[in-house]
Amino acid sequence: MNTYRPWRSLALTLILTLIMVGCVAFPITPVAPAPTPTYTIEPGVATATPPAELSSQTEQAFGSSCKDEAETTPIAPEKPAKEEAFPWWNNTVFYEIFVRSFYDSDGDGVGDLNGLIQKLDYLNDGDPSTTDDLGVTGIWLMPIMESPSYHGYDVVDYYRVDREYGTNEDFRRLIAEAHRRGIRVIVDMVLNHTSSKHPWFQSARSDPNSPYRDFYIWSDEGPGYKGPWGQRVWHRTPTGYYYGIFWEGMPDLNYENPAVTAEMQKVIRFWLEDMGVDGFRLDAVKHLIEEGRVQENTPSTHAWLRDFYAFYKSINPEALTVGEVWSSTTEVVKYIGDQLDLAFEFDTAQAMLFSARFGSRNDVLRAHRLVTERYPPNQFATFLTNHDQPRVMTQLRGKVDKAKVAASLLLTGPGVPFIYYGEEIGQRGDKPDENIRTPMQWSDAENAGFTTAVMAWRAPQPDYREVNVAAQTRDPQSLLSHYRRLIHARNTHEALRIGDWREVTVEDRRIYAFLRHSDAETLLVLINLAGEPITDYRLDLEAGPLREGTTGEPPVEILTGRPVRPPAVHERGGFQGYIPLDVLEPYSTYIIRLR
Repeated sequence: MNTYRPWRSLALTLILTLIMVGCVAFPITPVAPAPTPTYTIEPGVATATPPAELSSQTEQAFGSSCKDEAETTPIAPEKPAKEEAFPWWNNTVFYEIFVRSFYDSDGDGVGDLNGLIQKLDYLNDGDPSTTDDLGVTGIWLMPIMESPSYHGYDVVDYYRVDREYGTNEDFRRLIAEAHRRGIRVIVDMVLNHTSSKHPWFQSARSDPNSPYRDFYIWSDEGPGYKGPWGQRVWHRTPTGYYYGIFWEGMPDLNYENPAVTAEMQKVIRFWLEDMGVDGFRLDAVKHLIEEGRVQENTPSTHAWLRDFYAFYKSINPEALTVGEVWSSTTEVVKYIGDQLDLAFEFDTAQAMLFSARFGSRNDVLRAHRLVTERYPPNQFATFLTNHDQPRVMTQLRGKVDKAKVAASLLLTGPGVPFIYYGEEIGQRGDKPDENIRTPMQWSDAENAGFTTAVMAWRAPQPDYREVNVAAQTRDPQSLLSHYRRLIHARNTHEALRIGDWREVTVEDRRIYAFLRHSDAETLLVLINLAGEPITDYRLDLEAGPLREGTTGEPPVEILTGRPVRPPAVHERGGFQGYIPLDVLEPYSTYIIRLR
């Protein structure tokens, strides 16, 4: 069997595997006041002359079983010193947006960038003293580049905003308006593959001698093996078989060809320098380079990402990458430090939903123990669900109180939180994917106030007349109001953003108790995961950051401003038998400032 894929030489493989990023200091300015941290890199830019300019993207529409692998201990990146300040993303609450479904400004039934601009004040009005906005300080836009598909994960032009969403100038205006409100913007970047309609692939498919042939992975005969979830990955054409891990409409790019790397570096530079983005969500990065039948998390993928990391940091040292590595925690952590800034924590997401659904802290406690042990402090992305998964309210069977618990776990816990649009009002949605990505429910008006068109690109969920932003804004006990309070608390209190996580012991597994501690403050978080009040409980902290005696000023529950009973702090800085409140109300969250 003859393959057209140019394989990397053994010497180059060894070099790429062994080279580590060097040390040239650059500053990262946090959003919240803090000492300016420094990180170190040495740019490593591939030098290859690409044949021409064009595009790429991917649709992760498949589930994954994420098992707890606590017995396996990978070598994690070295953790930064405690006193070292954190980068801006640790002071950020992100909000994932599907532009097509957020808000339609021109009445064609499709959401667009100008519609998003009109709704920015809902996300953050730029005034820290107001509480009627959501308060998010970062947005992640699902693919906005030219694509033949509704979802955009198969790009045909990496340099142009999809016409249905607007123009490149509209995007630049969005960046300016978002930044004016203190909102950072990252965009989905699909490196793994392009659309089969991309001119690169059209040329490669039609002509075996095309200069773009080696931009993709070809074989004269179908190798026959299947993908990680049993899918077909080799697709037949009149000129040979090509590899596409997701489906035939998304042929994988060949990153063992330096010209492909050089072309995608040009794309990254364009979006950072010309379009002004603050970073990228990198789709399906664990599949970038296959090694025979091994199709994920290969040494070649890790080596390529190290060079990629050095490249984008050389353009903008403050640029963020957050990777989709749909694997277990013990696999995901291997990408952090010199390949990705953050990666999504799928195991922790599942654990938070399980604890919220079943009323036991066991799952989330196990997950938080693992992530705080394995990752550099808070350098991982947390979420409840995303655009590939059934929505939170669907998984929680419509239980608003349990959705509030899930929100509390997300927004008080360690890591960098991401909220999927509509999650804050309890929007529902189940497979197929289109039903998870339906229009944002703004009001009880026709089409949920999303568009003035007779028909939206997709009908809103049937419950939109009851479940919408307008209705929940008027209700101080609504899910939306709960999200607003939690985000405001996180934005206000440093310990919730960058603080250490420390377990607090309590016998009743319906109670999840933990500390978030920074140099500035110590917070005790108490969450009653159950549907009944709890009166018989005692909290123990074997050792902690508190001073012996009492905590000085009376502790205060910060969501309500209510004073609570102080602990008696022992010589090891902890406490024993502490009962801050006589009653923990059903599904309640308390954030108590101890210091």
